Amino acid sequence: MSTAPEYLLAIYIAQHRSEPPVSPGELGETLDRSPAAVTEMCQRLSEDGLVSYKPYDGVTLTEPGREKAAELHETYVTVSWFFRGVLDLDDHETEAMELAGLVSPIVAKRLAATLPCDAGGGTRGLADSNMTASDRDTV
Repeated sequence: MSTAPEYLLAIYIAQHRSEPPVSPGELGETLDRSPAAVTEMCQRLSEDGLVSYKPYDGVTLTEPGREKAAELHETYVTVSWFFRGVLDLDDHETEAMELAGLVSPIVAKRLAATLPCDAGGGTRGLADSNMTASDRDTV
C-alpha cells in the first residue's frame, strides 16, 4: 500500500522530469498502483491542500505540497544513497521511496552525517559541509 508521502515524492520527481500535471497513469505505473487507488489518493491529497487534482488530466503539487515533497526528497536521497552505497541494495530507489516518509528529519541528518563522500580527496560525512553548528549539535 502506497502512502501519501510516497505519492507526494513520486509527483515531485515526475514534475522535475516533465511539465505538470502528472498523469494518473504515470503515478500508477511509478507506484505500481491501480487507477482506483491513484484516484483515491489524489482526491485525498487534494482535500488536504497538497495537490491540485483534475480527473483524467492529472495532479500538480500546490505550494504546501511542494514544500512537503521537497523535504521528503531530501530524506529520500539520503536513504537511497545509504541503501545503495552501504547496503548495496539493487532496488535502492524503490526501498528509499517507501521509507522516506517514515524517517524523521533528525534521523535523516544523522544518517547523512555518517555517509562517506569524496570531498577534495578526503572522506567526510555527506551533510558536514551543509550543516550549521546548531545542526551538528543536534546530530
